Amino acid sequence: MVVYSLPLPLRFLFLRSSRQHHLLSLALPASLLFVHHHHHRSSFTPSTILRTSPLCRVADSVGLDDHHRHPLLPIGPISPRHLECSLPGERRKVAVLLSGGVDSSVSLRLLCAAGHSCTAFYLKIWFQEDFDNFWSACPWDEDLKYAEAVCKQVHVPLEVVHLTDEYWNNVVSHMISEYRSGRTPNPDVLCNTRIKFGAFMDAISSSGFDYIASGHYARVIHPPSHCQDGPSILELSADMVKDQTYFLSHLSQSQLRKLLFPLGCISKDEVRRLAAELDLPNKDRKDSQGICFLGKLKFSDFVAKHIGEMEGVILEAETGDFLGNHRGYWFYTVGQRQGLRLPGGPWYVVGKDVKNNVVFVSRNYFSFDKRRRTFQVGSLSWISGSKPDQLDQIQCKVRHGPDFYDCSVEMQVRDDNQEEVVTVDISKDDQGLAAGQFAAFYRGRACIGSGIILDSWDDNRSPVCSKALERAKLKDKSLLGKPVKIMVQPHTSQGESSKSSPDAKSEPRDFNISLLDDIRQKPEEAKEIT
Repeated sequence: MVVYSLPLPLRFLFLRSSRQHHLLSLALPASLLFVHHHHHRSSFTPSTILRTSPLCRVADSVGLDDHHRHPLLPIGPISPRHLECSLPGERRKVAVLLSGGVDSSVSLRLLCAAGHSCTAFYLKIWFQEDFDNFWSACPWDEDLKYAEAVCKQVHVPLEVVHLTDEYWNNVVSHMISEYRSGRTPNPDVLCNTRIKFGAFMDAISSSGFDYIASGHYARVIHPPSHCQDGPSILELSADMVKDQTYFLSHLSQSQLRKLLFPLGCISKDEVRRLAAELDLPNKDRKDSQGICFLGKLKFSDFVAKHIGEMEGVILEAETGDFLGNHRGYWFYTVGQRQGLRLPGGPWYVVGKDVKNNVVFVSRNYFSFDKRRRTFQVGSLSWISGSKPDQLDQIQCKVRHGPDFYDCSVEMQVRDDNQEEVVTVDISKDDQGLAAGQFAAFYRGRACIGSGIILDSWDDNRSPVCSKALERAKLKDKSLLGKPVKIMVQPHTSQGESSKSSPDAKSEPRDFNISLLDDIRQKPEEAKEIT
């Protein structure tokens, strides 16, 4: 084998069979090489020119008989397995969402390697004019510069699409409304449904693109060409830890049919390795975490500006004791422990009285009386376009991550507004179920749909005692007196009760509660922005 380095934009792969040579014209990345297989040094006469991908599948579609077929040949770091989710060889026109991160950049390179005609799009959805003096420089400039550099490597055009108004109207305003109502929305599910594969899909609908692709860790199984009436199916990715089907679970069938997720067949470690071997400009860039439109802006600053502050009280769920004050119930969600600043913890939020602006907390978050298995889900969206005929053998996720619950699901109609809902009973206890979050449903590896968790606690299994509930209703909170002194307790493991005991040797101390400036997402909900 002789290896040659050829200039862009074209490199050529010469294959010699026992009867003749074939010239395969490839639009290869700069890092790939021209390979000449031969038995002896001689000139050749190419008889066939094929337009195909860097990983050349010489198949029926290119008109070679059985004797002249060659296997899919790995070139450079990209192998045939890496292209399994990229529709290799179909030569489609693909709009690629590029964020400047590693995941979407590797997705672009895989799609180019699969032979598609790609145009990259960078979505501007921020509204930094609300915080003119917060940054010395726009925090997204770096993202766009990386996106431009990645596209330049493979001569792919990049377009910038402004969707600020659409994002505000369809995502941010909804978030603000939900926080005011005491619920905890998921902006990433809304962004995927309403912006990336909603407003953006509508904006380019007349541009002739066959698919929209992104760097999500998920897999779409499209129906074969002879069965176009069949549904597209959303499946779990190869990387169960990074899998993002939870964030895609509210998509419609019409949206899913237009999507490609090239990373669905490979792991995050492989993506990082490909980025390094392809020498991407952003190969060493860290994953982005947090809510996508905020950038470096603190979540608490955003909430305070758009909702405001309203002082309320914090009560202990088991005793009703007055522990301190907070700036507003909308800064808290069930299961949260950051931002409470109470000694003797860890303390967790276990409930909220929205009407009276009261937050209930507990140090016994993992105790038996906090366990919960049954909840209702509304705003249902089934990916197939209609509700499943059978709801047996279903699993569900109540947050992003690798964990599933076996569950039973019963369809019902609510009396108040005739909305169709499902009552879900999960196989294990979960204390962190929060109204406003999504519950995604699965059958096997297929995600079949999702809905929004409606309620927080079963009336028969409330984590808040009757005394605490009554004290929360006091109109004049000054009647609660001064905050109690909290006993600082010995360290206990996460699964143990940390309730005070008479034998505790810890000394009591006074405290002043102050909300942490930075209220971050719970760790299990962190993920890369794609």
